[in-house]
Amino acid sequence: MSAADDGADRSLGQLVATATAEMSALVHDEIALAKAELRQDAKRAGVGSAAFVVAGALALFALPVLSFAAAYGIHNLGLGLAWSFLIVGGAFLVIAALFVLVAMAKVKKIKKPEKSIASAKETAAVLQNAKPHPRPVQPQHPALESVTRSSV
Repeated sequence: MSAADDGADRSLGQLVATATAEMSALVHDEIALAKAELRQDAKRAGVGSAAFVVAGALALFALPVLSFAAAYGIHNLGLGLAWSFLIVGGAFLVIAALFVLVAMAKVKKIKKPEKSIASAKETAAVLQNAKPHPRPVQPQHPALESVTRSSV
């Protein structure tokens, strides 16, 4: 920063414009950080959701067809037909439960955007502690004292 750019020679309008531009850049950077963190968690949520979809597809479409085939195969080995269907149904429920566990593990890895939250709290703390520049006391102008203000 040069001596001419230290803010002493700048007008109030220039100072306000600089402060506004810097605040805008700060907000833009905060939003970009939040987007980057949320994008990563969205990928994890997508993988977890895909595992739920796979579990649902197995349970809805493959279960009846494969259940009949497996149950009749077990029945051909000598076990009763009812027991064969119970064994196959239980096996498919165990497989579906495994997919649900995988999906829950992926969903639990989703984290809140900690960097964005910390940065926003830090910015808020700085802005709360910021005090306006003290204005010099201006002498009262005699012409302004004669102006009366309405109470309306």
